[in-house]
Amino acid sequence: MNESANKTASDAKGMVFDIQRMSIHDGPGIRTTVFLKGCPLQCLWCHNPEGRATRPQLAFTPSLCIGCGFCFRRCPNDGHVMVDGEHQLRREPCVECFGCVEQCYSNALEVIGKEMAAEEVLAEVEKDNPFYVESGGGMTLSGGEPLLQFDFTKALLEGARERHIHTCLETCGVGPTDRSHELVDLVDLFLFDCKETDPERHIAQTGASNDIILANLRRLDALGAALVLRCPIVPGINLREDHLQGIVDLAASLTHCQAIHVMPHHRLGDAKRTRLGLPPNDHVIPDMTREEIEAVLDRLRTLGDRLLGFGGKNISTG
Repeated sequence: MNESANKTASDAKGMVFDIQRMSIHDGPGIRTTVFLKGCPLQCLWCHNPEGRATRPQLAFTPSLCIGCGFCFRRCPNDGHVMVDGEHQLRREPCVECFGCVEQCYSNALEVIGKEMAAEEVLAEVEKDNPFYVESGGGMTLSGGEPLLQFDFTKALLEGARERHIHTCLETCGVGPTDRSHELVDLVDLFLFDCKETDPERHIAQTGASNDIILANLRRLDALGAALVLRCPIVPGINLREDHLQGIVDLAASLTHCQAIHVMPHHRLGDAKRTRLGLPPNDHVIPDMTREEIEAVLDRLRTLGDRLLGFGGKNISTG
């Protein structure tokens, strides 16, 4: 997305795919989480595949279709067809004009992604200000990757700061290192992803090197930013002793890391991929059980007590 470097909250625009109110897992207190489109990584276990592309996308849920027939009449390329009595969307001829969505009252068809002005987003965020005050919550920017829409992200953070709203930024760490200083005073807490600590495995699992990620993490730490490491744990992918040790070692090397949050794998992303017409994951990964999650937490706490003094309250599920 092309953005000028001097946009303010009054004129900045960006691509948003969801605004989730009353969130309790994206930072302290009750929060409103704003999800921005666009991600530079291709994680094997991606939980938000609708956040990867920078453009709006058409989602289709056949089970919600009520058979009104509007989309069949509206589509210029015969993208909607009936096969053995079942409504199917042919993705090949679809040009994503989104005309079929206009009168889909059952929400079987939905546009994922909308260009919004920063002030428009902030107006939604501000609606829950009483909950933020009571709970110590605020606004969290997530994605996708917010740093890909850097100027829009900055405008949102500036607007929240003007409104005295607590801010969190959830990031995979891929962004312009030379502009990190512009965000430090605008973000109360960075929720920084640690997906894989082995460099070669990081490339295999996410499609990108972790060099710039670690550079951004250390840059933020050097600037005094408050940090939490958010660690997706995926059985068969990164659930290994050396990775758990690597997480603790990384946290120990940081001056301002407050906690380690474990993000257990779940399969909600699979259904999202189907709705977007994306091919299924090559890896079928089951949800983690409660026992598996507790075992990971216990191991991290043991390692943390040895190296960090990170007790149980600082190592938890996010």
